[in-house]
Amino acid sequence: MRDYKQEYKTQKARGEHEDRMERQRARRKLDAKGVDRAGKDVAHVKALSKGGSNKDGVKLQPASVNRSFKRKSDGSMK
Repeated sequence: MRDYKQEYKTQKARGEHEDRMERQRARRKLDAKGVDRAGKDVAHVKALSKGGSNKDGVKLQPASVNRSFKRKSDGSMK
């Protein structure tokens, strides 16, 4: 059985919680506008891991494009 309370605590400690909330707000904003997101991901113009936010803009992309990025030899994004 998963310990959701522990997962939440770990996520907060790593600083991942705010990014997840930012992604959720972006999806909800598009849903409120009535945008059909079927089969698409809401992508941030500037990646959250690179300091982006919803203010920088979001766009719809196919999942195959949004979930794979060019990487450096250490595995981080270029």
